[in-house]
Amino acid sequence: MSHIHIPDGVLPVWLWVAGWAVALAMVGAAGVLASRSGARRKVPLVGVVAALMIVGMSSEIVPIAYHINLSVIGGILLGPALSVVTAFIVGLILAMLGHGGVTVLGLNTMVIGAEMVIGWALFHAVLRAIGRPRAALGAGLATVVTLAITTTFVVGIVWIGGAVDAAAHETGALDPATLRFEDPFEHGVFEIGLFGGGHDHDHDHDHDHDDGHDHDNDYEAHHYDDEDHHDDEVAADSERYLSVGRFAAVVYTLGPIGWLIEALVTAGIIGYVAGVRPRMVFEGALAEDKSPIPGDESGGH
Repeated sequence: MSHIHIPDGVLPVWLWVAGWAVALAMVGAAGVLASRSGARRKVPLVGVVAALMIVGMSSEIVPIAYHINLSVIGGILLGPALSVVTAFIVGLILAMLGHGGVTVLGLNTMVIGAEMVIGWALFHAVLRAIGRPRAALGAGLATVVTLAITTTFVVGIVWIGGAVDAAAHETGALDPATLRFEDPFEHGVFEIGLFGGGHDHDHDHDHDHDDGHDHDNDYEAHHYDDEDHHDDEVAADSERYLSVGRFAAVVYTLGPIGWLIEALVTAGIIGYVAGVRPRMVFEGALAEDKSPIPGDESGGH
């Protein structure tokens, strides 16, 4: 989970306004730092990375309701300054596609940007411990830890904003009430209901009309049954909305599966890029040109 799928009008105003303020400050500072490092020549790379992240975040792994983020890959390839700018671009386009409202764009920029920057920092920290030849392993480890941290960040935002019910609507095959996985294809892959349902409804309506004389006799019993059912629904809705622990349990049950999948993807891509363009991985997009690193086909240019 690398961004918040919450529509406009759910989070309190003070929270999303604060998110916008922090995000704009981050983007402004990142833009200044990037401009000082000759970022103009890296605009095509920013566009490619942003496009890949958008495609990944828009493609859901159905059974676990997870999408590949590619944010750690973006952070490693772009470095901190360009990562923050890219995070804003990605969040803006995702908002246009309906992945969260416009008001939460600031918070999403913070989450995605933090994911990219933390991933970059952890990757280089791991490399110092295990060495550059194990760049793929370092990228995989950095991905798992980074996604665990930013997922906790998202859970905290949802808890502070009181939007548990709005954020927990996508749980894939996991039943939030029992925390058990169900068959996502139990009722078929898809269902066409253009002409279905109407006949049964009419039949039930006619049946109720024919037996109308029983309604008066059973009114009192139905009245009490309806009251009990309503009380049960209110209690269930209240428990679902207030249960931050239940929401966190769902997230941390589905999350690790997605983290491992993304770690494998990240390890494969970073391992390959490190083999053919090591400067891009080990020094970042804004690194100054120096003597060529052995195996770098760019020749330092």
